Amino acid sequence: MTPSRASALQLCPFSPYLEAALNERFTVVRWFALSDAERTAWLAQGAGSVRAVITGGHVGCSNALMKALPSLGIIAINGVGVDKVDLQLARSRGVRVGTTPGALTDDVADLAVGLIIGLLRGIPAAEVYVRSGEWVKGEWPLGRKVSGRRFGIVGLGHIGTALAIRLAPFGEVAYTNPKPKNAPYPYHADVLSLARACNTLILTCPATAATRHLANAAVFDALGPQGCLVNVARGSVVDQTALIAALQAGRLGGAALDVYEEEPNVPEALRLCPNTVLTPHMASATHETRTRMADIVLQHLDACLSGAPEPVIQHSSSPR
Repeated sequence: MTPSRASALQLCPFSPYLEAALNERFTVVRWFALSDAERTAWLAQGAGSVRAVITGGHVGCSNALMKALPSLGIIAINGVGVDKVDLQLARSRGVRVGTTPGALTDDVADLAVGLIIGLLRGIPAAEVYVRSGEWVKGEWPLGRKVSGRRFGIVGLGHIGTALAIRLAPFGEVAYTNPKPKNAPYPYHADVLSLARACNTLILTCPATAATRHLANAAVFDALGPQGCLVNVARGSVVDQTALIAALQAGRLGGAALDVYEEEPNVPEALRLCPNTVLTPHMASATHETRTRMADIVLQHLDACLSGAPEPVIQHSSSPR
């Protein structure tokens, strides 16, 4: 039977706050919890009632699912990444695609700084050293100084700019971007040039066809045995196989990663590399930011349901 109100497909888990608000507006189908057979059976009856797909940037929405929903009005992304949504197909079908710009800028930039310090000073492993009782057996080995590093930022958008402001007190900051920006940092035309000029390379660029495996073996060799890579962008921006090889061979000093090519599956070879800090795609995972993101998702959904124009989202992060 067709539901009496619009349906929404929820493609991944969200906070209780957002899920409760979705349930007030829609008949919500927790798509991620259904088997393939259950999905097929549901679509046969309810596809025409679906007005919204709510998803994460790491999940997106497949072309097949988009095409199967004739009444779809919006794909609301709880995040900023649109690399897993075919924007051209969405436009051709009159489907809005809404993201949460600005809401996560501060948190992602903050985590990038934390990853840099954590990697260079060995904080995660040092904590294990204390908790396991190993400290009584000898002193912790020396780490690397953070202040005075040369930082290179790949992608000077909102997150990259917020990160540059945070890193400038620590050391020199340079950047690469598709085009130079009005910014007080040296510009490099490509990532290889930037890698040669810095010893800490941080990825904050979007995931596109052009940025796939942008950080590759040549970039790792340019950074060198004392250099390190930090990725808070998307896993696809890094050639993960080449990264593992560079770390294992000592051609790259270290890597701090919040994102991976096949999340949540992280290769054992990468997990066993001692010169890494690995976090579970948690850059935007704070109570405050997830609430703000949820509110923006709801703004997009409410505008679509009421026939109003797409909302203008104000960036909550500003340079400090």
